[in-house]
Amino acid sequence: MEKRIGVVAVIITDKNSVSRINSILSEYDSIIMGRMGLPFRTKNIRVVSLIVEGSTDQIGALAGKIGKIAGVQVRSVLSKYKENNNESKEGERL
Repeated sequence: MEKRIGVVAVIITDKNSVSRINSILSEYDSIIMGRMGLPFRTKNIRVVSLIVEGSTDQIGALAGKIGKIAGVQVRSVLSKYKENNNESKEGERL
């Protein structure tokens, strides 16, 4: 499986969607390397940024599930960096 590193940005305009999003993020915790959430209380929106590492299928499934929720916008950006599991990892001997 080929892995990629990327960023998923989530903008939440409906506060009622937050628990559903958190549930989906828990499902995909194995590919989420970092998470930062910021509430913009004066604008009544929330912004969540995720650093992810996984296959394009995994990252796409995560973004797709979140994007189907009402009051939520999601965008993802994947790096060109690709890691193939067959390659030796740093520090490993062949």
